[in-house]
Amino acid sequence: MTTIVTQHPSGGYILEELHVGMAAEKVIPVTEQRIQQFAEASDDFNPVHMDEAFAARTAYRGRIAHGLLSASFGSAVVGTILPGAGAIYISQTLQFHAPVRIGDDVVVRISVVSVDPESARVELDCEGFVDGKLIMAGVATVRVPRRRKPARD
Repeated sequence: MTTIVTQHPSGGYILEELHVGMAAEKVIPVTEQRIQQFAEASDDFNPVHMDEAFAARTAYRGRIAHGLLSASFGSAVVGTILPGAGAIYISQTLQFHAPVRIGDDVVVRISVVSVDPESARVELDCEGFVDGKLIMAGVATVRVPRRRKPARD
């Protein structure tokens, strides 16, 4: 059973609060400004992302957003909602299924698929959708803070 959660009042869920089936979503608009800022941050100025005349002559028939820009939206959910503050990425797999364009709203859904109390790691199913169509999918492994043990006297 899936339980949609919002940001924890403390900013992040600790390991003991997480369970399989928890999920969170966030809608992020893809704008010209986001693409420009991502190009500057990543130093990726591929003309398929930046130049409409060039991109119009490609298989995409117009500009598309950087794949890793869309993927970074998953990090927004992991770092601020589920698990939230204190979560640290260990690994991420990704498959891209469709291009994302300026004006699209990407719906990112992160779901807990396993919790490992020994390693304090959770496995998260990561998906992105535009107009209900899957545009990316993958699995992340994230380290999550544990409840602090009381100090010994």
